[in-house]
Amino acid sequence: MFPAERPRRLRATPALRRLVAETSLEPRHLVLPMFVADGIAEPREIGSMPGVFQHTLDSLTRAATEAVAAGVGGLMLFGVPRPEDKDANGSGATDPDGILNRALRSLRGELGDDTVIMADTCLDEFTDHGHCGVLSADGRVDNDATLTRYVDMALVQAESGAHLLGPSGMMDGQIAAIREGLDDAGRQDTGILAYSAKYASAFYGPFREAVGSSLSGDRRTYQQDAANRRESLREVDLDLDEGADMVMVKPAMSYLDVLREVADMSTVPVAAYQISGEYSMITAAAQNGWIDRDAAVLESLLSIRRAGADIVLTYWAAEFAARL
Repeated sequence: MFPAERPRRLRATPALRRLVAETSLEPRHLVLPMFVADGIAEPREIGSMPGVFQHTLDSLTRAATEAVAAGVGGLMLFGVPRPEDKDANGSGATDPDGILNRALRSLRGELGDDTVIMADTCLDEFTDHGHCGVLSADGRVDNDATLTRYVDMALVQAESGAHLLGPSGMMDGQIAAIREGLDDAGRQDTGILAYSAKYASAFYGPFREAVGSSLSGDRRTYQQDAANRRESLREVDLDLDEGADMVMVKPAMSYLDVLREVADMSTVPVAAYQISGEYSMITAAAQNGWIDRDAAVLESLLSIRRAGADIVLTYWAAEFAARL
């Protein structure tokens, strides 16, 4: 009889499909990125990211507590200072009373070790020029001077309660510098989630609004070129050698091929960040009635897991953790 092979047998019912599913999606796999802003009295919805907010300290704690109750694996925190508090060196990033560090202390005090509290260890939100590092006299990002600032920032974030630090600036040697700085300060238990393969992407647009970015120009001298694949593997190798506890690919959905290769070679857990533009595209298409929102979100998250991510940073983390 023809056909002799009938793979459809294992797709016949929801129970069969569930039984043979090769990829799982559980609440623990999901990390919720959150924004906390200084100088606002109420949570403020981000126009280009419907359903995502800049939080006050109080609303941040409430939303974080709800997300943890839903089962998310962790929280990634970004600080949004007042425009007048930005300067060329990003001083607010290392001020213990800066918005991000206050928020870290608040969440650690409220949640303790019930979740994994992560901090964005980068200067871009805090600099008046919007770059991820300090600038040299000719206007270029000074790699080595920036490393000194990253170490200072890492120490304050660790002191403020972060379990994991997320260096996202793509400076050469940033993981080694931060690891050495943490260890010398007796912070051997503070981990590093390295943004190892971070591309200069057009899909970051809504995020710039979310953090009130002051950037003029682009970050192509330090973030990776979208044309390159092998470069990511080199970056991951370097970060592993320098002591990264986890590595990340960002963005996720446009770089699933890179994610698969990183997952195949990494000796540590691999994260992927479903970024703002990916969130906003699905949201906008759903709002226009062009796609089924929930089905599209679930499919997108499964695709990132299928490509090899152990951890997925997504703005849908709390909502879908509660559903799974």
